[in-house]
Amino acid sequence: MAIERRKDNKNRVLKEGEYQRSSGTYEFKWRDKRGGRHSISAKTLEKLREKELDVLRDVIDGVRPDKKNITINDLFDHWVQLKRGLKQNTFSNYCYMYKQFVQDTFGKNRIVDLKRSDVRAFYNTLADGQNLKIATLDNIHTVLHQVLELAVEDDYLRYNPSDNALRKLKRAHDGEKRRALTVPQQDLFEAYLAKQGPYHRWYPIFVVMLWTGMRVGEITGLRWCDINLDEGTISINHTLVYYDQRNENGCTFAINTPKTKAGERTIPMLPKVRKAFLMEKAYQDEVGIKSTAVVDGYRDFIFVNRFGKTQNQSTLNRALKRIIRDCNYEVMDNYPDDEKAVTLPNFTNHSLRHTFTTRMCEAGVNVKAMQDILGHADAETTMNIYAEATKDLKTTELISFEEYFNKRKMLETQTM
Repeated sequence: MAIERRKDNKNRVLKEGEYQRSSGTYEFKWRDKRGGRHSISAKTLEKLREKELDVLRDVIDGVRPDKKNITINDLFDHWVQLKRGLKQNTFSNYCYMYKQFVQDTFGKNRIVDLKRSDVRAFYNTLADGQNLKIATLDNIHTVLHQVLELAVEDDYLRYNPSDNALRKLKRAHDGEKRRALTVPQQDLFEAYLAKQGPYHRWYPIFVVMLWTGMRVGEITGLRWCDINLDEGTISINHTLVYYDQRNENGCTFAINTPKTKAGERTIPMLPKVRKAFLMEKAYQDEVGIKSTAVVDGYRDFIFVNRFGKTQNQSTLNRALKRIIRDCNYEVMDNYPDDEKAVTLPNFTNHSLRHTFTTRMCEAGVNVKAMQDILGHADAETTMNIYAEATKDLKTTELISFEEYFNKRKMLETQTM
């Protein structure tokens, strides 16, 4: 005997789990694999069955049905409790970025409503509306992607809607990439620091940066026991970080191990670098400066200020701004009518590392050797810099070839 199926008031057969309420609206009820009861509703049968397809996809993919009221902020709180393996300053920075830029706006969205386009639109708003730099957006994306990835792992989402969400913005901001100093610019910079004057004091640290390619945290954290002047080697086994604790204690220094195994390395000391270390030592002995800083048990730092305290990235970048400004003033005073006079562009500490890498590319240094010296964990990072540097070098060489060819053609014309 056939079982009579339920029908709605329009005499349409209802599927298992479908019901029409006395109000005329429709409801679908089901149990998840854990035995929990759930239901969805809609004003029409057509709308209900559209929702049923989403439910079916979730069931097939194993996505949990109890996600409808969970927000991104809920996931972030869960992520904070679970996240391990990050250095304290990195974790503090992630939390700050989220609370500053995500929590009060985008973080209130329910994950059940979240689409890929929503994440891209959010990043565009931060870039255009708040004029955030791409590096800041990258930090925000790092933590947001991890938070949403937790929802995938816990079966609340079938995919991470932030996957590749920043890719197009990064491409649009390719022009913001740091550029290396040209050879004439580097020569000007070194010559200006080498002169006796108010900025001669900065010569050793910036020359070491220029000719080792060390990261600023590796330079500022360098101790006298980390270098061997006789063998001409520098051992890089830690980094000094200066970060905001995002609380009443303000900023502090800390010692971190390198982020990757490749960061721990021994690099050769070029004669110019050895001379810079000796110059720094002689200066400190002459004026009686001693390293007094103790950071996580580390002491006897090489590059310290007049009070014996360690240097930090912000101080060095401020010094660079003053050096660039006064160096260019001097150039323009000496060559006021020379439009081809070399001046310094605006650049930062990291630009000196990029400059060193570019000089190695121009000299034809083996890519593997470059990777080891720079401490890149991924060869692709080295190759990207190599490709950019050699592209610029090829352009320069072609321009030189064209100038040579034009001069030769001019001489041939004059002798005819």
